[in-house]
Amino acid sequence: MLYYLEGLRSIFGPFRLFEYVTFRAGGALFTAMFIVILFGKPVIALLKKFCVANWRYENLLNEQEDENLKKKTPTMGGILIVAAILISTLLWGVMNRMLIIFLCVLCSLGALGFVDDLIKIRYKRDIKDGVPGKVKMIVQFFISLSAAYLLYKTPEAVTMQLYIPFFKEPVIALPDNDTAQVFLMTPFSKQPLITLGIAWTSLFVGLMLLFNGFVVTGTSNAVNLTDGKDGLAAGCMISCALSFAVFAYMCSHAVFAKYLAIPLVPSAREVSVFACAVAGACIGFLWYNCKPASVFMGDTGSLPLGGVIGLIAVLIGQQLLLLIVGFVFVMEAVSVMLQVTSYKLRKKRIFLCAPIHHHFEMKGWVETQIVTRFWILAGLCALLGLATLKLH
Repeated sequence: MLYYLEGLRSIFGPFRLFEYVTFRAGGALFTAMFIVILFGKPVIALLKKFCVANWRYENLLNEQEDENLKKKTPTMGGILIVAAILISTLLWGVMNRMLIIFLCVLCSLGALGFVDDLIKIRYKRDIKDGVPGKVKMIVQFFISLSAAYLLYKTPEAVTMQLYIPFFKEPVIALPDNDTAQVFLMTPFSKQPLITLGIAWTSLFVGLMLLFNGFVVTGTSNAVNLTDGKDGLAAGCMISCALSFAVFAYMCSHAVFAKYLAIPLVPSAREVSVFACAVAGACIGFLWYNCKPASVFMGDTGSLPLGGVIGLIAVLIGQQLLLLIVGFVFVMEAVSVMLQVTSYKLRKKRIFLCAPIHHHFEMKGWVETQIVTRFWILAGLCALLGLATLKLH
């Protein structure tokens, strides 16, 4: 919306700044941050009237922790995050097909998380209840798959390509969305290792869409699992979102994309504005979510945050980069999967408790140690991810 002030540069010179995506990205970050900080207190006061109880700390708190205080802390603070991202993006972004898709995913997953949180509050159910797990997973996957398909139908997107971090060439490439052959390549050569005929294209597209749907759904759930300590998920999300904002911007810039040998996706410049809005909203949320937390984001915040980060990776063909940039989230999700699998097969647990941040808690780490060390790890992984831009 503010972008159109650029047309008034002849009247007031500084309006030309609104033409630059970097300026608008910075504006989106600060706007989202201030929206959360300014409206945080009244929203938290409203949430407290619901008498929200939190069960995520039950039987996991150390004796010195104030368990009663934790249970009285309201959840559903993700309303603040989603609203701030939405308003900030509408103000600073230029609406295009990609940005609309991202906003729809944000609101859809936010609505799913809201319903899940609301059921837990309304019926005072245990944390494992709310929307049934299978139903929630199906809805998440449907939203993710729909978004992946819509991006696939966007000519600029490279959702049908798959890159390996630190390598220039994709290992899978479908240059044209409709008729081209599928190339399976090695990351060391521009020459195809295997070329699949046009007849295989439909099957390949279907498999890639399913893969991208799983990436978005998995990232959404991984962030949800990480939201178990004051400021943990929000703090890790800041460095992750900023890293992908840089990737989206570089992919949208013809000169940078050519120099760095990454795919060119011109419309992704507005996605970088969106990613900065995500980071700004998380920074603002930390104002109230740092220990001792005044509010928790709940599924209302964690599901959409993870979903949109996964979708950015899909958009630029960097799905595997999530393993580096989002390593903390991956670590949390993998710890749960290993724990469940081990217990089902061997009746033994690998970790004292899963997700893994609870394992460290039971090993004697205090909450601030866990959160700060995970933030440091997330920041280092984000920097390593950015290094893949140049270290091919």
